Amino acid sequence: MADTSTDHGRFALPTKNLPAPQVRDLPEPPTQTWKIVGPGMVGAGVGLASGEFILWPYISSQVGLVFLWGALVGVVIQWFLNMEIERYTLATGETALTGFNRYGKHWGLFFAIMTYFANMWPGWATSSASMLTYLFGGGDPRWIAIGILASIGLILTFAPVVYVMLERLIFVKILAVGLLVVLALIFAIRAKTYDALGHAVTHPEFPVDQLGFALMMGAIAYAGAGGGQNLVQSNWIRDKGFAQGIHVPRLTSPVTGEPEADPTANGYVFTPNDENLARWRRWWKFANIEQAATFVAITVLTIAFTSMLAHATLFGNPDVKNNISFLKIEGVTLQTLVGGWFGYLFWAIGAFSLFAAAAGIVDYTSRLTADMIKARYLRTSKVSESKLYFGLVWGLVAFGIIVLLAGLTQPLVLLVISACTAGTMMFVYSGLLWWMNSRALPKAIRITPLRTAVLGFAFLAFGFLAVFTIIDQLKKL
Repeated sequence: MADTSTDHGRFALPTKNLPAPQVRDLPEPPTQTWKIVGPGMVGAGVGLASGEFILWPYISSQVGLVFLWGALVGVVIQWFLNMEIERYTLATGETALTGFNRYGKHWGLFFAIMTYFANMWPGWATSSASMLTYLFGGGDPRWIAIGILASIGLILTFAPVVYVMLERLIFVKILAVGLLVVLALIFAIRAKTYDALGHAVTHPEFPVDQLGFALMMGAIAYAGAGGGQNLVQSNWIRDKGFAQGIHVPRLTSPVTGEPEADPTANGYVFTPNDENLARWRRWWKFANIEQAATFVAITVLTIAFTSMLAHATLFGNPDVKNNISFLKIEGVTLQTLVGGWFGYLFWAIGAFSLFAAAAGIVDYTSRLTADMIKARYLRTSKVSESKLYFGLVWGLVAFGIIVLLAGLTQPLVLLVISACTAGTMMFVYSGLLWWMNSRALPKAIRITPLRTAVLGFAFLAFGFLAVFTIIDQLKKL
């Protein structure tokens, strides 16, 4: 086949900060693509955490469903962000953070630090611990949360291939949440909530006076993924073997896993001829469908359901306060409406979901940071990415335990801190993604005008929310 690469442009990855990538043909997509579905599901499953079980239900308990449109906006924006993150990795095998490093020496370090800061506060572990105390009728959430953090460290350490373990854990979580959805639709959600949903569609509101910018920004930023979790789509699709990611070794346990391959090559680009571009179109179509059918669909349905359930049980209740205790009230109300068994099931599935989310968050935070350190600062070192990863895992676990022992145990406060940091990150990397994908890649696979417009909207929206959140918080000092 004739090389028509001159018709489509070539890769233009800067080589000032990192070595030039190797040239390899784009691999053929598998004939049975269902076998590689997973990264979008993992993204949705890890994201079914603070936003779905805490922030959005709390908002619905306070103002009803009139702000539910914010969740839809947040998820759709994140789908576009995820696909631009995946675009770069599909084409090069490098993570988005590595791509950022090609344009600025320490951009990857900036995002790694921001992700680590956003997720070092153990809000998810303490949320899971609190729901376990509701389930069993007592206990100290602080010590339970410490046990949860330690168990997460052990699970991630002894999993032979970390991504495979995480995918299985998230699959069980999604099945459990699906069961809760079906039972709630049958037994708990009443006509008044469906009426409220219809009113929210025709009369949406922006209830900043009741909620404040910090909570609203956190809810939009964490509608689905948010912050560093969007960036880690690069790492997850590499571990699943998408496109050029198939050439990159997977993270394995230093205790039980196989030795990893040599990861010294930074990236693998392809000659943009007709054959490779035909493969690219199939990979790009599959990646978009995989994200839409898993990440977007699961996230939107779950946020809508948990918000409707909170509305059915809590809206108008003056006892609901701005802390996680509202989940106890919700469970007790479900016991009154449906039966004692349903309240216990709600707490059990909520506790497991938040535990799985905490495991995913520790994983992706450590995964992002380990990849960045190895690719940018320790390329020639004998220290493997896997060993860096597990050191960072236990660093997060240790810091979380210190925070809990110091007495900072209010989950909603910890989650708002994390969410505001995530929103600020999204403001910055929305602009960087556009810059990178409109310059580094061949013309035939660059970001399109429509997707450029969405990234521009994300940049402005998250920038606006970040500024007003800071102003809002300064007024409270």
